[in-house]
Amino acid sequence: MAHHTEKSLTVNVSTDKIWQVLADYSSVERFAITIKSSPLVGDIQSGLGAKRKCTFNDGSSLVEEIIDYQDGIGFKMALSEFSLPLKHMEAEMKVTPLDENRSEIYMSSDFVVKGGIFGRFLGHFVMRPIMKGVFTKVMTGLAFHSATGKILDDKLPKNEDLEQIVL
Repeated sequence: MAHHTEKSLTVNVSTDKIWQVLADYSSVERFAITIKSSPLVGDIQSGLGAKRKCTFNDGSSLVEEIIDYQDGIGFKMALSEFSLPLKHMEAEMKVTPLDENRSEIYMSSDFVVKGGIFGRFLGHFVMRPIMKGVFTKVMTGLAFHSATGKILDDKLPKNEDLEQIVL
């Protein structure tokens, strides 16, 4: 059974600033607090077919390959080489302008968990809520980094540093 989860975040950051960060596909670790490194894999630097290997702070890793790309809007990625109990997973990130200084950042994921009925339960009641929390952290970090240029380490900025950026 396939699961779907999504989350969006309204931010006081222009779409152009956010897209400049997203378009640099090999530097997700600058704003995603759980990712230690994300070097490119292969010769394609950006756009359709670009791949990065994300290594997490806990030492685990996965590969993300762009399978759909819309310049200035967003991309969809197929995930592979992960240790999660998944058969298949795709994720999407995109940014939509609300006005010249505000944007909506959107993330979603579609995935199939291994393990039959237990996997369906795990996917719906455990993995979906966890992913929504991860999406919130990634999008918040993306907005903060896009607005300030500051590179995040392993935690998000304090709420008072975010209140003018994340609505």
